[in-house]
Amino acid sequence: MKNTTVPKFVIESKKSRKIIDLKELRYYKDLLYFFVLRDITVLYKQTILGILWALINPVFQMVIFSVIFGKLASIPSDGIPYPIFSFAGILPFNYFSQSLSSVSLSLVGSTGIFTKIYFPRILIPLTPVLSKLVDFFIAFLILIAMMIYFNIYPTWEIVFLPMLIILMILTSMGIGMWLSSLAIQYRDVKFAMGFISSLLMYSAPVVFPASLIADKAGYTVYLLYGLYPMVGVIEGFRSSLLGINPMPWDIIGMGCISSVLLFISGAVYFKRTERIFADVA
Repeated sequence: MKNTTVPKFVIESKKSRKIIDLKELRYYKDLLYFFVLRDITVLYKQTILGILWALINPVFQMVIFSVIFGKLASIPSDGIPYPIFSFAGILPFNYFSQSLSSVSLSLVGSTGIFTKIYFPRILIPLTPVLSKLVDFFIAFLILIAMMIYFNIYPTWEIVFLPMLIILMILTSMGIGMWLSSLAIQYRDVKFAMGFISSLLMYSAPVVFPASLIADKAGYTVYLLYGLYPMVGVIEGFRSSLLGINPMPWDIIGMGCISSVLLFISGAVYFKRTERIFADVA
């Protein structure tokens, strides 16, 4: 009698003690590329201005901040024109804020994919973190144009700019892994993101210099303020590009410590909870 038993294949996740399997990420690099490309394409699809929105949004913010905080509130800007002072803060913070907004809901919006096929789940929150770099570098062109207009030229400390960009990405990914893992289990995160974004915005030195904290509250509070990683990133951007102050290595160092802790803890939590993503999605 002919054996008609249908073979069964069981797909199980590979057990690994690695927090992030870099070898596996390299294997799926093409999939990550297409995820990022899709993210960029979908964002500006069926829009009249298309990618110009990456320029319009930060410029509009700069104009509003310059009028309200620069003219009306007369907030100090370390001796440089307030428009370029604020834009140098808007640029990295917008990347950070937009990344978090997209990453936090990335798993929730991708349930139709990861519940059907296997690939490293870390690719999902990693996608918006990388795709938002396109907007960042497009808006960076505006900052360069403003520097030429105001006759401001960077000093040799611009060599530290790549390090600040890496710190910015690391912070976004670290917090993003926490938020995306929590959002797929607790949908409250979706409703809390507006509050979180506003809180992070006004607590960052976007419209005021971080030195104002030291003047008003003392150096110890200033150092503790640096635990918010974007403080060192924003002030570092201004120092390396505009040359208004020496590089604030004290708050950059504090930001590096908290950023690494956020990234490691976020990766550990993401790995620990990813086995239940399909169940709670």
